[in-house]
Amino acid sequence: MIALDRLKTVSLFAALPRSALRIIADRAIERRFATGDILFRAGDSAAGLLVVLEGKVRVVRKAADRAQVVHVERAGGTLGEVPVFSGGGYPATAFAAEPTVCALVGRDVILAAVKTNPETAFVLLERLSRRVRELVERLDRTSLRPVSARLAEYLIGRADARHRAVIAIGMTQQQLAEELGTVREVVVRELQALRASGLLRALGSGRFEIVDATALRARAREGAGRSRKVKVERRDTADAT
Repeated sequence: MIALDRLKTVSLFAALPRSALRIIADRAIERRFATGDILFRAGDSAAGLLVVLEGKVRVVRKAADRAQVVHVERAGGTLGEVPVFSGGGYPATAFAAEPTVCALVGRDVILAAVKTNPETAFVLLERLSRRVRELVERLDRTSLRPVSARLAEYLIGRADARHRAVIAIGMTQQQLAEELGTVREVVVRELQALRASGLLRALGSGRFEIVDATALRARAREGAGRSRKVKVERRDTADAT
């Protein structure tokens, strides 16, 4: 059981009808994870839908010697929709990127909530639809643009969020490689290239100073035109079907 007032602070639960939310609050189970803990592994049977109440979770898909972040979830994010609704195992592995608290909602609880108030199904479908859109957009970013552009975009994003030129990577180089859809060796090489070009200065301990923000923004835009063109083609194809 999880307090109803606590669930209402999370965006997903706040959108649910009160009758459905009460069922979930009465039957959901709280799960706590320390940084680095595995919430579930690819192939594991789904225990239920996990909703992040606090913290941050990275969902990673591994193949051969490469790993790639599929999505990152913070408070309000959901995990495990695919196996919960369609059966089978989890398609990827989820790690707690920081101390995290989740609500575990079993499939039987979800069905009970939907039966009580069918509007619940539309809320969950909307969330699943947003997930599909996010995955398509991430695929565009990782498959249609060079790693140098993805790395520059990430660095500029860190600087813009903090309104300062000195930034920290915020994760290990291996994790950054997974975030960008590449391998650690390529990230190291691209960081060295940015330093050699005079766009970036290393300060040690994973900290960097952006020396030429204008040039770095231009680097981040590489391949963006191709990405937009493919998005338009995908919309045209969808409209024709």
